Amino acid sequence: MPVTEAAAEVRIQPGQSIQDALDACAPGAVLRLAEGAYEGSLVIGRPDVALVGAGAGRTVIVPGPVAPTAVPPLHDAPAGVVSGITAHGVSGVRVEGLTVRGFSGAGVYAHTATDLRLVDVESVANKVWGLYVRESSKVEVLRCRAEGSQYGGIALAFCSAADALIADCEATANAFGVFVDNSSRARVVRNRSHGNAAGVLLLHQTYEGELPGGVADVLVADNDITGNTLASGGDDPDAPGFAGPPISGVGIGAIGVRRVAVVGNRLHGNAPGGPSVMGAALVLGSSAEWGGSDSVDNSFEWNTITGNTPFDVQLGTDPGNQRFRNNVVGSSQPEAIDGCGP
Repeated sequence: MPVTEAAAEVRIQPGQSIQDALDACAPGAVLRLAEGAYEGSLVIGRPDVALVGAGAGRTVIVPGPVAPTAVPPLHDAPAGVVSGITAHGVSGVRVEGLTVRGFSGAGVYAHTATDLRLVDVESVANKVWGLYVRESSKVEVLRCRAEGSQYGGIALAFCSAADALIADCEATANAFGVFVDNSSRARVVRNRSHGNAAGVLLLHQTYEGELPGGVADVLVADNDITGNTLASGGDDPDAPGFAGPPISGVGIGAIGVRRVAVVGNRLHGNAPGGPSVMGAALVLGSSAEWGGSDSVDNSFEWNTITGNTPFDVQLGTDPGNQRFRNNVVGSSQPEAIDGCGP
């Protein structure tokens, strides 16, 4: 396998070391992984590198030798967990066309990355997070799939100016399908989120020892959010959403958010499979009592929210500070909300 500092493209076969190629390649290199399984975690520490597989389900990264990394510890994870692919402090990284399966941390963990693109990446049964992007900017997550993680399937965390696009993805069997956690300037569009505890969760909440945050200037549009019935939260360390509040049956939860637009989404068949602090498919609430903020200046337009249990829409904050227009809604709490009706 020829690998030199000047190589523009490196082709790698199963049994060869991806990490050796990552360590040796020059900025601008494209590492092309043939179909097959590759054992071991990977660390991308050089800028402008592309890691391109033969397609999700065809090129698969599974646990094996652990590549050392100085990346900060993964949020909500026990010490010593291992993520499949880590990108730390780099710009211009692209990961495309592969599956990451069965790691104890995240499938992909990006920290302080800029110009990051995840395209056709599948995260399956990675214990804590699926595709987890933290303190990063200029992020694209396109046509990805995330299944079976304890917290977020696709997550932006503490990205204060994310300039992020999460589009045409699928999230299932996670506590939170798409999780915008203390992150702003993001677009969540044309995704399918089903079988989670919450399909899409936008949350401004303070955490001990964490950065200050907020959620503002986010667009959630044209998503299909259906059948989110998983139960999360509680004291079982192996359960979804461990140590968090009980959440289940939520389509879109927007808690402590500002200038968020929720437009043209379809929410149907979301019902709690266990206790839940939220009681509807669309929940708008305040996080001020947890150190967050009230939800103000948000827009909800042209959404179809029907056939959910126990309510289609639930407002836990002043509706006078929001805009509701042309939403098709079967039931709500309070019973009458201007701009929401049959």
